[in-house]
Amino acid sequence: MRILAALATVLGSLFLAHPAQSQELVLLETEAFPELGGWLVDQQFMDLMGSPYVLAHGLGEPVPDAVTSTTLPRSGVYRVWVRTRDWVAPWSAPGAPGKFQVVLNGQPLETTFGTEGAQWHWQDGGEVQLSKDVRVVLHDLTGFEGRCDAILLAKDTGYIPPDGGEALAKLRSKHLGWDAAPADGGEYDLVVVGGGIAGTSAAITAARLGVRVALIQDRPVLGGNGSSEVRVWPEGKTNHEPYPRIGDVVAELVRDKGPADGNAKDAAVYDDQRKLDLARAEPNLTLMLEQRVNAASVSPEGRILSVVSQDTRSGKRTRVRGRWFLDSTGDAVLGALVGADYEITQTGHLGASNLWNVDAVEKNEHQLQCLCEDDDPLSLNFTPSDEPAPFPRCPWAVDLSSRPFPGRDGDQAKPDLAKLGGWFWESGFDKDPILDMEEVRDQNLRAMYGAWDTLKNVDQKYPTHRLKWAAFVAGKRESRRLLGDVVLSGEDFRQATPYPDACFPCTWKLDLHLADPKFDQGGSDPFISKAEFGPYTGPYWAPYRCLYSRNVGNLFMAGRNISVNHEALGAVRVMRTCGMMGEAVGMAVALCKQHDCTPRDVYQTHLGDLKRLMQRGAGKAATSTPVEAAGLKPQEADDLDARPVP
Repeated sequence: MRILAALATVLGSLFLAHPAQSQELVLLETEAFPELGGWLVDQQFMDLMGSPYVLAHGLGEPVPDAVTSTTLPRSGVYRVWVRTRDWVAPWSAPGAPGKFQVVLNGQPLETTFGTEGAQWHWQDGGEVQLSKDVRVVLHDLTGFEGRCDAILLAKDTGYIPPDGGEALAKLRSKHLGWDAAPADGGEYDLVVVGGGIAGTSAAITAARLGVRVALIQDRPVLGGNGSSEVRVWPEGKTNHEPYPRIGDVVAELVRDKGPADGNAKDAAVYDDQRKLDLARAEPNLTLMLEQRVNAASVSPEGRILSVVSQDTRSGKRTRVRGRWFLDSTGDAVLGALVGADYEITQTGHLGASNLWNVDAVEKNEHQLQCLCEDDDPLSLNFTPSDEPAPFPRCPWAVDLSSRPFPGRDGDQAKPDLAKLGGWFWESGFDKDPILDMEEVRDQNLRAMYGAWDTLKNVDQKYPTHRLKWAAFVAGKRESRRLLGDVVLSGEDFRQATPYPDACFPCTWKLDLHLADPKFDQGGSDPFISKAEFGPYTGPYWAPYRCLYSRNVGNLFMAGRNISVNHEALGAVRVMRTCGMMGEAVGMAVALCKQHDCTPRDVYQTHLGDLKRLMQRGAGKAATSTPVEAAGLKPQEADDLDARPVP
């Protein structure tokens, strides 16, 4: 009920990026600033708080300013309100590391922001005399995860803005010119929500089989956990008998793992452009990046009719209609919006990681600091230097000065850099995987900063090293699992339960993560995990009936949100396996279009056709023409394309 209530609260909280000018209030959404400088747009929690925000993710170095301009209704005295929080306050930690200033027309406000309040709220910036034209600057002071949601300028200096809920949603709607009618984004055979490996594989497969596809992704890159933003290397084995062509699309998206590949490597390893180029090469595929689906419409019969996506920068909303829909969001965002049955393991579940790495100071360090327009801060190549790299003390971080952790492990004489920032730096095992995720992500960052503070300032190690990179987008493993006609269990893996609709191979172990007591030592919010593996003989072919909803007639799923129990999730959740789910879904949608049928009908009536498509595969060579690949005669294909979308 907490999740549904939270989603219901924010459905009305959509906004446009233009400054509000109504009743002498001017509301500025920071993610819409035309110059972000070094601040990053963080959309991960916008369904809960009503909008994205910007984050000063500088790893201890202040980031360049974010800048915008606005025109006030008239000059005069205004009260300034800044929506922010002290992000370490939930742990009663001292120091308020996320400090920043707001500078208006070159003059910083006397108030320093990000210094108070565990929850998001409007911090009072006091009164200031302003001319009609105002230049607004966010100036980071620390590089330690300062965050700002919005700035409000009120001519009525006694006005107090609402802190959240429906009142804040109405404020945004009224003062940002939100239009209740979203723009028309067109209609498609298949609407894919979520552009990780699973969703991208499904979109490409379906498009190659003659299906008109919209792929909606809420980040600027594809690949999800396998992108340069999160940097988890996609695992799982592909191309197994009896369907050795299942995995061909995955292989196009993700190359075979080489000796230099793995987690938390340099950005180029994850080859974001490769994925974007493959998607954009498909004429039947429309790619919608930086679009977050946060609303949907359903027919009286329970079929999804459309989704509404919101641009994470401009706030513009777009309605996209479809005949079939795929939820590949990981968190089952679409399924939850439309009332699909799901399960969620509230405690003792897999956590989330924010991977990170360290390296020596570089001779061209200035490039990182200036973030020059021609530089990509995620993929700069550096030359090692012998210059010292001091790091400030972090009293607000997890205190590890007298505790072991991977990379220290009680052996301060020989710490191991390879153990820093790996997959086992994981937290959130007993937190709500939807509602508490900002806190989970922040605990991962507190652990990272605490470890580096200990190594640098307590142990006096690595004098010329610095934190080089850390993910601010959480690499999540478990949340909602949508329920299909089959709910695959761990026992199915151990018993090798055969299914007639086997459609994707699982080769990963039953890999479940628990908090590692070796490093917990009775502390709250554990941040190091250990893996517990349940044995089975692979590959195990999982059934197609895990890939569509049992109660929403035109909803598919692919990725870690498919119809499995908590234990089975440990085997199916790795990305190459998820990509093969997407291939199977793409083929099933082609059959749904051919036969004008439901996902369930594919199993009940057209399973033989699905098996023939799986035997052929969806690689470029196999899908030279959509008609041949889908097994249709030319006239049938013409008739199919002419069929109206309901």
